[in-house]
Amino acid sequence: MANFETITVKTDLLIVGGGMAACGAAVEAAYWAKKNNLKVTLVDKAAMDRSGAVAMGLSAINQYVGLKDGDNTLTDYVQYVRNDLMGVTREDVVANIARHVDGSVHLFEKWGLPIWIDADGKYVHEGRWQLMINGESYKVIVAEAAKNAMGIDNIYERVFITAPLMDGDRVAGAVGFSVREEKFYVFLAKAVMVAMGGAVHVFKPRSAGEGLGRAWYPPWNSGSSAYFTLKAGAEMTCQEVRFIPVRFKDAYGPVGAWFLLFKSRATNGIGENYMQTRADELQKWVPYGKVKPVPANLRNWLMMLDVMEGKGPIFMRTEEAIGNLAEQYKDDPKAYKKKMKELESEAWEDFLDMTISQALLWAATNVAPEEKSSEIAAAEPYFIGSHSGASGAWVSGPEDLQNDKTKADYFWGYPNMTTVNGLFAAGDASGASSHKFSSGSHAEGRIGAKAAIKFILDNNTEPNVDQAVIDGIKKEILAPLDRFAEFSKNSTDPDINPEYIRPKMFMFRLQKIMDEYAGGVTAQFMTSKAMLEKGMSLLDFLKEDSEKLAAEDLHELMRAWENVHRMWQAEAHVRTILFREETRWPGYYYRSDFPSMKNDWKVFANCKWNVATGDWEMIKRPIHQIFA
Repeated sequence: MANFETITVKTDLLIVGGGMAACGAAVEAAYWAKKNNLKVTLVDKAAMDRSGAVAMGLSAINQYVGLKDGDNTLTDYVQYVRNDLMGVTREDVVANIARHVDGSVHLFEKWGLPIWIDADGKYVHEGRWQLMINGESYKVIVAEAAKNAMGIDNIYERVFITAPLMDGDRVAGAVGFSVREEKFYVFLAKAVMVAMGGAVHVFKPRSAGEGLGRAWYPPWNSGSSAYFTLKAGAEMTCQEVRFIPVRFKDAYGPVGAWFLLFKSRATNGIGENYMQTRADELQKWVPYGKVKPVPANLRNWLMMLDVMEGKGPIFMRTEEAIGNLAEQYKDDPKAYKKKMKELESEAWEDFLDMTISQALLWAATNVAPEEKSSEIAAAEPYFIGSHSGASGAWVSGPEDLQNDKTKADYFWGYPNMTTVNGLFAAGDASGASSHKFSSGSHAEGRIGAKAAIKFILDNNTEPNVDQAVIDGIKKEILAPLDRFAEFSKNSTDPDINPEYIRPKMFMFRLQKIMDEYAGGVTAQFMTSKAMLEKGMSLLDFLKEDSEKLAAEDLHELMRAWENVHRMWQAEAHVRTILFREETRWPGYYYRSDFPSMKNDWKVFANCKWNVATGDWEMIKRPIHQIFA
C-alpha cells in the first residue's frame, strides 16, 4: 500500500464541500457552535475562494423573493417552482429556503457584493426572481465571510473526501486524501453536512478535442455528494431529473440576461420563433403547458423539435434585442450612440462576470452582438439539485410547514437531515427543491447547519469506528497508486495495459454508455426500456472494471475516484429513469416507449442502496401540495 501518513481529525460537525451551500453552513454553524462550545471543521477538494458552481463568477442572483418588500409571497415562489418542475417538488423544503433566502442576499451585500441599484435606490431585477450583480468576485466575497467565521485552522483545503464513515445507522465522519501531499485524512464527527455539488461529465459533452473539459456546470463537480449519501445508505430522490440548459453554443455562455433583461427571442435557422410556431405542442403537457412562464424543459422541447426536423441552427437574436432597446433613442443620434454603447457593454459584461470563455469565443469569431446573432444549443445533461434539476438526497423538511398529511412523509426530526442519522445535505446535495440557485443554496446550508448543531446537542456521543474498517477503506482508496506502480512497466505504453484502466479512458467509457443508452446529445435526449437495460448491463461491466483503475500520481488518483463517483450517479440515474414509466420532462429526457405524462406517476421516484446487501430499492413517495 502507498506510504501515506494518516491524519485523524476529531470534530463535532464536519462540513464537506466549499461552494455556496458549504459557505452558508460554515457561517451559521460557527455562530451556533461558539454558543455551545462545539467544534466545526470544513474540508474542501479545492480552495474555498474559487470552489463550487459560481467559482468563475455570476452576473445575477437567481433567487430573491422580496418578502419584506411585499413584492411576492412564499406561495408565489412555491407555485413557480412547482410549475417549472411539472408538479414534482417538495413544497416544504422549497418554502423553507424561500423564506430565508433574502437574508442571505442581504448578507452578500453587507459583505461587499455589488448589487445593481436603479435611480430610485431599488434592486434592478433581471426577471421576477433575479437580481443583477457585478459578480465576478461573488464567490470570493462569500468564501471570505465563511473563512472568517470558521477560523482558518478549522478549514482543510485540497483534500478530496472520498467516502463516508459509519457508526451503525449513524454517520461518523468521512475519509479522503490530500491532492497535494501523501496524506490520508480521517475526519471523525458527530454529524456531517454534505455540500459537494452535483455532477458533470457523466454524459459525453458537446465539447471534444481542443474543447475537452468545457461544460456549463463546473467540471470538478463529479457526483461526490450523490456517492457519499448513497454509500451511507441515504434515500435519494429525483435521480431521473437531470438538467439540460440551453446556452450559447460551445462556450456555454448564459442566456438568462438575454431573455429576461434584454427581452431577446430565439429563432431557428429559417427565422421562425419556435415558441410561436410550436405553441400547439404545449397542449400535450397541460396543465404545465399553460402556465407562465413556460417550464424550462418545455421551452427546450419546442427548440429540440425544430432541431430534429432539420430547422437548426438556433440563434439568439442579440442584434434585434439591442436594436429594440435602443429604438426609443433613434431621434437623437448622440443619445442613440451612447445607449448602443451601454447595451453592448452590458452584453459583454454578462459573460465577463460569469463565463469568460464565451467572451473569448465571441472575440475569436468576430462576433459583435449588436450586429449579428449567436448560436445557442441544448447542452449535455447535468445532475444538479439547485437549478432546474432536482436530483439529490431525500431530506426532512421543517416541522412548522407540515400538515396532518405531510408530517409522516416529509418530517423526521431535523430540517435537511437525510434518512441517515446525523447526515445532512444542502445545495446540489439536497433533492426535490429546485430553483434555489446560489443564494438559496447558501440559505439552505445555513438551515441545515443550524439543525445539525441541534442534532449534535441532542445526540452528543463520540463516533465509534473500528480501526480495521478505516484501514480497509484506506487500502481501497490508495489501491490505484499501487496498481500503477506494480504493472505500469509491463507494457511499452503505460496508458495501454492488460492489468488496469486509467481514469480518462474510464470516463470516456462511462460517457459513451450514458450518451448512447440513457438519452444524451447524440441520442437527441431520447431513451427507452430496452436502451436503458442495455446501458445498465454495460454499467455493470464498468463497475467491475472500476476495481482495476490505476493512478500515476495524486492528481490521477483524484481523477480515478471522481469517475467512480460519477459512475454511481450514473447508475442511480439509469435505475430511476427506468423506474418512472412516463415522460414528465420532455426537453430533459424523452422516453419513446412512454411518450406522455401519467397521473399515476405524479409521485417522487426515489431510490436507496442497501449498505449491507448491495441491492437497490426503488420507492414511490407521495407529492403533497402544501401551498395553494
